[in-house]
Amino acid sequence: MFCFRWDCQWRAPDQPFVFRLADGRPRKKSPMRPMHSSRSRSEPTTPANMPSLRQLEFAFEQFATRVVERHDPVVGQALRLPSPMIATEAVALQLQRCAVDVETKARQLLCSLGAKRIATELRVEWNSRLRTAAGRADYGQKLISLNPRLVEHPSEVDRTLRHELAHILAQFREKRRRRISPHGPEWQQACRDLGIADEKRCHTLPFPAKHYARRYIYRCPNCRRGFARVRKIKRTVACLACCRAHNGGDFDVRFRLKLLTV
Repeated sequence: MFCFRWDCQWRAPDQPFVFRLADGRPRKKSPMRPMHSSRSRSEPTTPANMPSLRQLEFAFEQFATRVVERHDPVVGQALRLPSPMIATEAVALQLQRCAVDVETKARQLLCSLGAKRIATELRVEWNSRLRTAAGRADYGQKLISLNPRLVEHPSEVDRTLRHELAHILAQFREKRRRRISPHGPEWQQACRDLGIADEKRCHTLPFPAKHYARRYIYRCPNCRRGFARVRKIKRTVACLACCRAHNGGDFDVRFRLKLLTV
């Protein structure tokens, strides 16, 4: 039997491949980290046998555990708080759905009173910037803003809507497009048409109020009546009573309010 040199090399077992450095020395292999934890599932969870990133969560769960004492043995219940972002979005979605229902009702009331043209432009929203006011009506923007705190008083939502809707309806009925008194006879007639004949100009809801000093005093040069304000009036205003008595309710520069003290 013949033995050739290339035949012996071909049949020889393959040598494992070794990475070598530039100087010819074999490179040492780094130890492999285990992919899975060797801890048993039945082993109890303690800070000593868990990663550092999980220890913070474990400590929070232990801190948030609520213990309720009763006549029976003590019971521990893990307290899971909802995410603030999720809670805020849920409340906003609930208010948005309620605003759609209120807006639909407001448009139906206007259509029933012959104000169909303005009913298509009317919008109703919940305004979180309202603090003490239950609602606000803006005829120029065709917008009614409601205080979100009205949700705590469900029976007052409809009444407040009709109150603010009366402002829109009263100004819409004014043919001369003059500025009417906010709670004058025109508004009172609109309230009667909307089914709230005994409506007052101010609500009595327990909304938290902040009181500020009225530093600015304005006086009418004709009737000498004083008007105290918290902020300085930026536009030109006149005494409404004198304008009605001497100029048919239109603006008259003779009755322009003058600032007394600052």
